[in-house]
Amino acid sequence: MLFAKKDVFISDQSGQKGVFEEISKTLLNEGLVKNEFLENLVMREKNFPTGIDLSVVDVEFPNVAIPHTEGEFVNVRRVIPIKLLKPIRFFNMIQPEQELKVSFMFMILNNDPEGQANVLAQIMQFLTTTSKEKLKEFFEMKETDEIYNFLNNNFE
Repeated sequence: MLFAKKDVFISDQSGQKGVFEEISKTLLNEGLVKNEFLENLVMREKNFPTGIDLSVVDVEFPNVAIPHTEGEFVNVRRVIPIKLLKPIRFFNMIQPEQELKVSFMFMILNNDPEGQANVLAQIMQFLTTTSKEKLKEFFEMKETDEIYNFLNNNFE
């Protein structure tokens, strides 16, 4: 399973750096990432933005980001869902000069360098094949247990 109940977060940070630091600290304490994870996560996001404009799927959906780094900086294969209470600025993965306000992140931890694209494809499949009604319900969830249970039941 790509998700762990204890690794679903709701953050009230107001900037990308703050949320990256908050989540990385917890992941480091759990032994899921290595000491260099945060530095490399920040650098990778700067050079290869991961924001995704979901308005093309539905104008009511929030934008998402899928931050990640190379497998050498993590110890597991997992997706960390993070609901952002305050939209945070990211740049668009497809059009890197376009700024997006992101309200949900799927942070990929993947120590299998061959599998990074597979996890990304699974997330994209989830976002594009889950019914709009269910996704709207998902993005409005306010509890980490609800988010975990939804993903556990709807993510293939």
